Amino acid sequence: MTPRAGVIGWPVRHSLSPHIHRFWLAELGIEGRYEAVVVPPDWLGDTVAGFRAGNWRGFNVTVPHKEAIMPLLDGIDPFARAIGAVNTVVALGDGAFEGRNTDAPGFIAGLRETCSIDPARPAAILGAGGAARAILAALSEAGFNEIRLVNRDRSRAEALAGSFPAVVGDWADRGRILEGAGLLVNATSLGMVGQPPLEIDLARLPATAIVTDIVYRPLQTDLLLRAGQRGNPVVDGLGMLLYQAVEGFAAWFGVIPKVTPALRAHVLAAIAG
Repeated sequence: MTPRAGVIGWPVRHSLSPHIHRFWLAELGIEGRYEAVVVPPDWLGDTVAGFRAGNWRGFNVTVPHKEAIMPLLDGIDPFARAIGAVNTVVALGDGAFEGRNTDAPGFIAGLRETCSIDPARPAAILGAGGAARAILAALSEAGFNEIRLVNRDRSRAEALAGSFPAVVGDWADRGRILEGAGLLVNATSLGMVGQPPLEIDLARLPATAIVTDIVYRPLQTDLLLRAGQRGNPVVDGLGMLLYQAVEGFAAWFGVIPKVTPALRAHVLAAIAG
């Protein structure tokens, strides 16, 4: 039977996962399928049951299902449980599905592709949504001792800091938390196409600090452009997207794929198109 995997979401047409996984299938000569499946929230349970019956190898999960799917699975990887969200589901055999979260290792791998991170220096994170949860977990796992967190809704940041070690500040003070930081992460949607701009004063940010943005539409956000102009090393959001896909593909199709310039160019073409 042809190995089958995919991505579910509502909506799902925007997902770049099919471009990534189909590229690897073709590059590696694997007879497999990867499909985008539109799943409204009230179809989620039936969809998971259908995947079991159809012997799917697994699937990716995007908004709004990353939390809602957890009780429908047979097991949750401890790291995904700590984050509180699943983005990758893997079939274990006999119809059992395990939920995992590959966003966190994908974030770190995307950084390490071009930069050398220093956990001894503070990290500053903007945002308190699902991406921020994964990034907080990733930085904690990487040994960061001081993580500073701000969000437009402070209560959400405080709730997040209850699960992971982070010092919460006010959104109005977002420029101040950059003092002495070695890493700045925008984990909000601000600066994305169709969203309001991210307004932040970078004056207090050391010139050696890494600046990264999870947004990849546009690939070079205003934050990255301004940081690059002042000499900061910058990392765009595409690396996290590409590296988070590696573990799922390996589990579903039995081969560990590589993130290459050719893959990046392929996905950039899809974004541009």
